[in-house]
Amino acid sequence: MYYVAANGLVEAFNKTLCNLLKNVISKFKRDWHERIEEVLWEYKTTYRSPTQATPYSLVYGVEAVLPLERQIPSLQLDIQEELIDVENARLRLEELESLDEKRLEAQQSLECYQARLSRSFNKKGAP
Repeated sequence: MYYVAANGLVEAFNKTLCNLLKNVISKFKRDWHERIEEVLWEYKTTYRSPTQATPYSLVYGVEAVLPLERQIPSLQLDIQEELIDVENARLRLEELESLDEKRLEAQQSLECYQARLSRSFNKKGAP
């Protein structure tokens, strides 16, 4: 509310969330409120062009393990479950260090995306 530059990001998120909820409401009219977690999961795990990443990966530094992957053996789960504590701690520390770089790249990608949008808007809006 007090940071005007963020209003556009919030409005974009709200628009996306409303569209996702409309899809859920059309299928589940009575219990749509119980499906909000699924909608948010869908949003968090969907690749975004401006940032070149998923919101989940930007927050946690790794891609989300989908519920289906819990039932089907996957290399990612095998690796995570077979590591000893020392190796796991070392890998987590490396992931945290690389996460800052990934976030910076996403921020730069977002800025380039916004600059392209701004240039195309200025070209269309110019008389």
